[in-house]
Amino acid sequence: MPIAAVIGAIAVLLACWASVAQPARAQAVTVQAASTAGAAAPTLVTTSAGALEGVATATGAEFRGIPYAAPPTGELRWRPPQPVESWTGTRAADTFPPVCPQAPPSPSGSSEDCLYLNVTVPAGLADGPLPVIVWFHGGGFEIGEGADYDPAKLADAGAVVVTVDYRLGLLGFLAHPALANQPGGANGNYGLMDQQAALRWVQSEIAAFGGNPGNVAIAGQSAGGLSVLAHLASPTAKGLFHRAVIQSGAFALVQKSLADAERDGQASATALGCDDQSAECLRSVPVESLVANQPLSITPGYVDGTVLRESVGTAIATGRFNRVPIVNGVNTQEERIFTNLGLSVTKGATTVLPGPIDASNYEATIAANFGVDQKTAARIASAYPLKKYPSAAQAFSVLNSDANFSCPAIVLDAAASRYVPTFAYEFNDAAAPERFVPDTLGAPTAATHQSELQYLFDLPIAPIPGELSAEQQQLASAMREAWVQFARTGSPATDAVAWPEFELRHPRVLSLETPAPEVEPRFAADHHCGLWAGVALFGAR
Repeated sequence: MPIAAVIGAIAVLLACWASVAQPARAQAVTVQAASTAGAAAPTLVTTSAGALEGVATATGAEFRGIPYAAPPTGELRWRPPQPVESWTGTRAADTFPPVCPQAPPSPSGSSEDCLYLNVTVPAGLADGPLPVIVWFHGGGFEIGEGADYDPAKLADAGAVVVTVDYRLGLLGFLAHPALANQPGGANGNYGLMDQQAALRWVQSEIAAFGGNPGNVAIAGQSAGGLSVLAHLASPTAKGLFHRAVIQSGAFALVQKSLADAERDGQASATALGCDDQSAECLRSVPVESLVANQPLSITPGYVDGTVLRESVGTAIATGRFNRVPIVNGVNTQEERIFTNLGLSVTKGATTVLPGPIDASNYEATIAANFGVDQKTAARIASAYPLKKYPSAAQAFSVLNSDANFSCPAIVLDAAASRYVPTFAYEFNDAAAPERFVPDTLGAPTAATHQSELQYLFDLPIAPIPGELSAEQQQLASAMREAWVQFARTGSPATDAVAWPEFELRHPRVLSLETPAPEVEPRFAADHHCGLWAGVALFGAR
C-alpha cells in the first residue's frame, strides 16, 4: 500500500480521537456555587511553588493548568523534566493548558510548554485526606490531553483526581544517541519521565488539595494503561504510587531495545534534515516539522536501562516490579473500532489492513496481519469459522481483539497474581453508546476500545453524542465506586460489586455489564487464549 494511503488511514483515526480534544479548548470557564451536600471545596491552595486560585464547581473545585515541570523547550527539549520555578502572588488555575504538539492541530493551539496537570477536588471533604487517582490519557502516545476527561463524578465518589499532560510523539519518545547524557546512556522515554515527574508533584503537593500522598492510584486507558504498566516495571517510579489500574493497556508487553529505538531515531533525524545526527540540529527543528514527520506508530517506551530495564511483561512475570495491587481489564471486542477504520493494533503497532475483508481474503488477511504462514493462518481461521459470524470483518475483529488485547490481558493477570492482589475485568456492555467512531460492522454489537470511558468520566466533547440508559447509569455509578474503593483500600469490591480476586487456580474475571456485574469463569476459553499462546504472538521475552 502506498505510504500516502497508510498515512491517510492513520490520520482518520487520529482525527476521530483529536476531535475530542479540540472543542475543549474553547469552553468557557463557568464559576458555579459549590455543592451544598457538604463543606465547599477550597479554591485557594498554597503549593511549594506558590499560591493557586482554582474555580468552584457544582460538585467541588477544579484547579486547571498547574505546572509540574519546567517548560521542555529550547535546550530542555529531549531532556528529563526539570523543576518548576516558583511564582509570586496568586496564580490563576482556571484555564486548561495548551495541548502538547500533535496532529491534527488543536484550533486553540498547542505548545511545547505543556507539562501541566489538573486537579479535581470533591465538595464535602471527609475528616481525613482522600485517596488520589492520577489519570494518564490514551491516544497512542501521539494525541490527547488530560482535559479530554471530566472526572467530576469520579471525584464525587470520594477521591481527588489528577489528569496529566505529557510529551507526545517525537517530542516525547524520540530515542537518539546524540540525546543521551553520556555515550550509551538512557534516552527516549521523555513522556514516561514526565508522568513520573507528575507523580513526584503529587507526592509533594497533593496534601494541600485534601489528597493523601500515601494512597495514590495510577490509572490509564490504552496508551495510558500501558503507561501504568511501564511505571509498574520502572525502578524510577518506586514509591510514587500504591495501586494501579490498567484499562486496555496490555497490548504491548514487549518493548523495543534502546539500540533498535535509536536506529529508528536516526532515521527520523535524517527525515528532519539533520544529516549530521547532532543534538544541536534536532533541537533547532521547528515543532511543526516534528509533528509533520511523526512516525506511523510510536513505540510504547524503550528498554533504556534507566526508566525501563526490561520489557514490562518480563518485569511482571519475574516479580521485578513495583508490587502494588492491580486492576487490569479489557473491553469485549477492542479491535472493533480499528476494524471499522481499516486498521489493526498488532504487537503494539498500529497498521493498515490490506483492504476490505471478505471470505475470499479472510485467511490471507490473518496471515498478513500477524506475519504468520498460511498453515498457521488456516489454523486461526478454523477457530473463528466464518459461518459463526455475520461477516468476515466481524470474524476478523473478534479474533484480532482476542489476540492483541484479551489474551495478553489474561497473561498479565496470571503473572501479576503470583505476587500481588490482582483483580480482572471485562467490560461487556454491548449497548454502550459509540462516542468516537461510527460502527459500520453491524449487529451483533460489542463493547470496543474506549467504550468504558463514558462510564467513568463525562465526555461532553466526544464527537458522537450518546446518553446512558438508567441501567447503564447504574453500572457507571458502580464502576466509579469500585475504582475509588480500590484507590482507597486496594480492593475494588463494594456492596454493589462483589469483585473476587484473580487467582491462578480460580481465574475469575468480572464481567462489567447490565443489569449487574457477574463473574465469568471461562474468559480464557471464550477468547481462545490457548490458541494464541501456541501462536506465540504475545508474552514477554
